[in-house]
Amino acid sequence: MSAFDSNPFAETANDNPFHDPSVTQVTNSTMGSVEQFNPFPAHPTESLAATTPASTSPYQPAVLQPSTEPSPQATAVAAQANLLRQQEELERKAAELDRREQELQSRGPTGKENNWPPLPKNFPIKPCFYQDFSEDIPEEHRRICKMIYYLWMFNCVTLFLNLLACLALFTTEVGNGTDFGLSILWVILFAPCSFLCWYRPVYKAFKSDSSFSFFFFFMVFFCQVVIFIIQSVGIPKWGNSGWITAFSAMSQNTAVGAIMMVVAIFFTVCAILSVVLLKMVHRNYRRTGASFQKAQQEFSQGVFTNKTFQSAATTAAASAAQGAFQGSN
Repeated sequence: MSAFDSNPFAETANDNPFHDPSVTQVTNSTMGSVEQFNPFPAHPTESLAATTPASTSPYQPAVLQPSTEPSPQATAVAAQANLLRQQEELERKAAELDRREQELQSRGPTGKENNWPPLPKNFPIKPCFYQDFSEDIPEEHRRICKMIYYLWMFNCVTLFLNLLACLALFTTEVGNGTDFGLSILWVILFAPCSFLCWYRPVYKAFKSDSSFSFFFFFMVFFCQVVIFIIQSVGIPKWGNSGWITAFSAMSQNTAVGAIMMVVAIFFTVCAILSVVLLKMVHRNYRRTGASFQKAQQEFSQGVFTNKTFQSAATTAAASAAQGAFQGSN
């Protein structure tokens, strides 16, 4: 019955959470600290330091930043520096373009760098032509083309020896100054002209099988054969140490006559070789299938496609039309 007499709504010690010894201890200690708090401390600053914590807010006070906008003077200086830099860049590109243009001009129409005459790289005069027998000339024409090239070099050596022989003749007698002066002229005139007028045409003819180059070579080289014969004969006062001049000098001075006789032999060899090579070139020309009609066609195409001829023809036509218009008025 005792169990029924107990109050079911009565709180037991185990059901009240505040009766826990740990909670009771914390509550008592807190009350004690509150009772010991002194609102009037001896040093107010210590109280403030103890009671006021340091601000830990992530927001900082606003700070007035200085203006970063450049001044007009700085803007003008920067613009001027930019213009100078662009001008230097343009000048550098212009110099590069000029260098490339000079390289292209030095290579000539073949697109390859000229290699003749073979001059040092630091020489002020650059090579004017491109020459390569193994690459340009077919194998069946290579030998004769080289022989013509050697004939041109032998002719240049003979002209130089002729100058020395005429100089020796001039030292023996002052009246032989005409031969010495003409010998200088022949070296200056015949050496480069022979290269341009008959060696380069035959080189181009064998290279591109050009009928026009063949005909041009035949006409000029035939004149060169005649000149070789005249030089070997040695007409007096013509500036040539041929046979007649050599025998005449032999009666005056044996040493000078012997030198001129050697030059006469060289001129004779040039004449003989030129006749032989002319026949050999003609034989190869007939094998290539070239003809006079092809030469005319090549000449007409070359003339009408030449820019100089086109500009001259345009100028002449404009002048004629202007004259006709003025005459009608």
